[in-house]
Amino acid sequence: MADRKTGQTELLYVTSGDMYQPYSYSLGRLGAEFLNTIKEEKRFLGARCPGCNRVYVPPRSVCGRCHMKMEELVPVSDEGEIVACAIIEFGFVDPNTGIARPVPYGTAFIRLDGADTALPHFLDSVDREKVKVGARVKAVFEETRTGKIMDIKHFALIDQYRRPGGSNGFSVE
Repeated sequence: MADRKTGQTELLYVTSGDMYQPYSYSLGRLGAEFLNTIKEEKRFLGARCPGCNRVYVPPRSVCGRCHMKMEELVPVSDEGEIVACAIIEFGFVDPNTGIARPVPYGTAFIRLDGADTALPHFLDSVDREKVKVGARVKAVFEETRTGKIMDIKHFALIDQYRRPGGSNGFSVE
């Protein structure tokens, strides 16, 4: 907006400011075990519903479908399938690290083999020909892990022709 007397343009600044968040959140036993297993063993656990047998990754304590309490943790694969994805072309400050994420970057919802729900995370690729629904990915873990979701460095695209079923868990079709 220009000042009427001087004709100078006034610069306006918008900031989100500092905001107090009057709540806290606990991961609970299942969430803590999920992150500790990633940290200590570089593998994934899901919570299985005793009613519908649905496996949630990341685990939760109540089934979203039948509302039963879940206590059983089951192993799931570190490989899975992209069920939704995007290549992000604009930068933002990563709230997990406080560092601006370089652009472009890939992100996806990944349904790990053995799970019924999808885990959101980053991808190692921005190749629009390869980053797509149905693409197979494998978790890549940080060398030094601290018990946070970012202990998963990213998910890497793997051979598109590998499918569940072979002696090592996969076979070529």
